[in-house]
Amino acid sequence: MSVLVVGSIALDTIETPFGEVREVLGGSASYFSLAASQFTDVKIVAVVGDDFPEENIGLFKSKGMELKGIQKASGKTFRWHGRYGYDLGGPQTLGTYLNVFESFDPVIPEEYSNAEYVFLANIDPELQLNVLNQVKKPKLVACDTMNYWIEKKPKELMEVIKNVDLLIINDAEARELAQEPMIIKASRNILEMGPEALIVKRGEYGALMFSKEGIFWAPSYPLEAVVDPTGAGDTFAGGFMGSLANGDSNGSAGLKKAVTYGCVIASFTVEDFGVKRIAHLQYKEIETRFTAFLKLSRLD
Repeated sequence: MSVLVVGSIALDTIETPFGEVREVLGGSASYFSLAASQFTDVKIVAVVGDDFPEENIGLFKSKGMELKGIQKASGKTFRWHGRYGYDLGGPQTLGTYLNVFESFDPVIPEEYSNAEYVFLANIDPELQLNVLNQVKKPKLVACDTMNYWIEKKPKELMEVIKNVDLLIINDAEARELAQEPMIIKASRNILEMGPEALIVKRGEYGALMFSKEGIFWAPSYPLEAVVDPTGAGDTFAGGFMGSLANGDSNGSAGLKKAVTYGCVIASFTVEDFGVKRIAHLQYKEIETRFTAFLKLSRLD
């Protein structure tokens, strides 16, 4: 089964207490696709400028991704510049330069419209609705969003949420969306908005999944060193959706397994700057860590 992702491709400049990188591959679609491609075929819809490095396209091709949906526009590629402190929490944004991404109008190639699994990355909810109108009866649609869209376009965002199967957001976004400080109550409110399931990303504390069947928690994998948390949430989503598509099962067991794979993939992402770690990740490494991950909470 294939996964279609619609999101951003960027060039990031990242500063942490452990170093700095400039104009490296970033963006939600990049992180998501590199993670999901470990499990299944990936189709990307995004936009880049005419300054986008060809080696990044080569990386996507080396992972077998379908790139017909990547538009090349005249101008500069979307850029982001962020700085993290020692707690590696939310970064301080030093610069956001939308460039060609500001006029991004996602067009889904006809051969992509039958994708079985669709992920709407963090983009304008009006664009997410546009994508939903172009795809044909996917088995599962998941989406991400952020506080900015919750505040600036609540009506459009609510329409998106009503028409997707699964919402993947962090705990601060969940609380703001639900207007509820307690995450359990917030999740109940969000499920009443339409999605069948809600996944709340909690960074170093793992991920929670809420559905009518109850609550599932997957911890984060304990690491000796974290270098750069950029893109961890997007790689979580990629691992999650890739695992679902690979197993082609949206039942409770399949969803729980996918959440766990999402946490595993995210744990690799933070070990190096940008996409460097997941760009060279081998599937056997994923399976080894997945097995170790399962032992974290076993009582026998």
